[in-house]
Amino acid sequence: MGNKLWEKTVQVNKEIERFTVGRDREMDLYLAASDVLGSMAHITMLESIGLLTADELKVLLAELHKIYDQAVAGNFHIEDDVEDVHSQVEFMLTRALGDVGKKIHSGRSRNDQVLLDLKLFTRSQIQRVTEAVEELFQVLITQSERYKDVLMPGYTHLQIAMPSSFGLWFGAYAEGLVDDLQLLQAAYKMVNRNPLGSAAGYGSSFPLNRTMTTRLLGFDSLDYNVVYAQMGRGKMERNVAFALAGIAGTVSKLAFDACMFNSQNFGFVKLPDECTTGSSIMPHKKNPDVFELTRSKCNKLQSLPQQIVLMMNNLPTGYFRDYQLLKEVFLPAFDELVDCLHMAAYTLSRVTVNEHILDDPRYLPIFSVERVNELVLQGVPFRDAYKQVGLEFERGEFTHSKEVHHTHEGSIGNLCNTEIQALMNEVLAGFHFEKVEEAERKLLDSAEK
Repeated sequence: MGNKLWEKTVQVNKEIERFTVGRDREMDLYLAASDVLGSMAHITMLESIGLLTADELKVLLAELHKIYDQAVAGNFHIEDDVEDVHSQVEFMLTRALGDVGKKIHSGRSRNDQVLLDLKLFTRSQIQRVTEAVEELFQVLITQSERYKDVLMPGYTHLQIAMPSSFGLWFGAYAEGLVDDLQLLQAAYKMVNRNPLGSAAGYGSSFPLNRTMTTRLLGFDSLDYNVVYAQMGRGKMERNVAFALAGIAGTVSKLAFDACMFNSQNFGFVKLPDECTTGSSIMPHKKNPDVFELTRSKCNKLQSLPQQIVLMMNNLPTGYFRDYQLLKEVFLPAFDELVDCLHMAAYTLSRVTVNEHILDDPRYLPIFSVERVNELVLQGVPFRDAYKQVGLEFERGEFTHSKEVHHTHEGSIGNLCNTEIQALMNEVLAGFHFEKVEEAERKLLDSAEK
């Protein structure tokens, strides 16, 4: 047997092989469990249309389940002389079962196989990201409620502007994550459509039952048109990348605030000692490296959509090897973002808030608008009140109680955290991850019967 699914009599030049395979063996390890699940659904369908016998299906499913368990446990390896994950799985089946292992590729191309693998992998990773976002969201909402009465200065142009609060600060990022998940959910719905059966992009003369594999794998629907299914390569990654970049943008901004507010010049928060690092020369240093790295990683993730666009832009209809390189930037992105989300949640759940920031007289001017509004409520025209308070500053006579009385929705005194939580719950429910989990569980259970 050759070491490549497509190899016949002529062997490819070793340097050409090195160049064309690239990092595929490394990247395909991400896809191993998904590749096996897809094969289990495909051969179940092949048996239903008479291309496998019931006995062949039984032994193939049992062996694939063993390979799946290896992949999930991290014990799956692609051998040096094997080109990719698809080849490795097929060779393992053939070694274990003989010629029956050669039958699993009927009605399938590596093109629709990798499309399917990427969709199965991506939807599972979107679930991981969603769960990590929810974890950070809950930390932010909890801290917003805990410190809702602690005032802090708000800024415009990096100049002290108006009163804010830690309730507002934490809660703002919580609500931002809700919107980020809305975009991720839209991407998920595009991911959760079945490309299997499109083969090399033009379908198959076998009477494939694509509706059956859609049901077996828990997809919402088909990618119906086989040419469009292939056109989805790159488009799917780009759409998901934009959603990941949105989350990364929110977390990056949060990380910047945390670094700035932790510095001595601000002193608004203190990061837990165990979450900071020291200096090799300055014994007093406690550096916010966790949030600095989070900021940088998330800024890098925000470039992901552009990288993908530039790799797949202006390609005509059909498959091209250009798409292979998408794996190198796309597949590792999920781990990196989830790691940042976990670090942010861990650190912010343990942060210490300075509850006496506004004792410092330098922040007194943030109450100027409060004073203007008080005069307006007493009947003074706004422009006259504005001028009166401005003159008080010029004379050095401005004073204020440092209290605020905001009551409208979303303000210091009415954070609407209950409504924000309800909105998050609604978004989370809209993913319907349970449908996918149930389908995959049934498919794996069928291999044990």
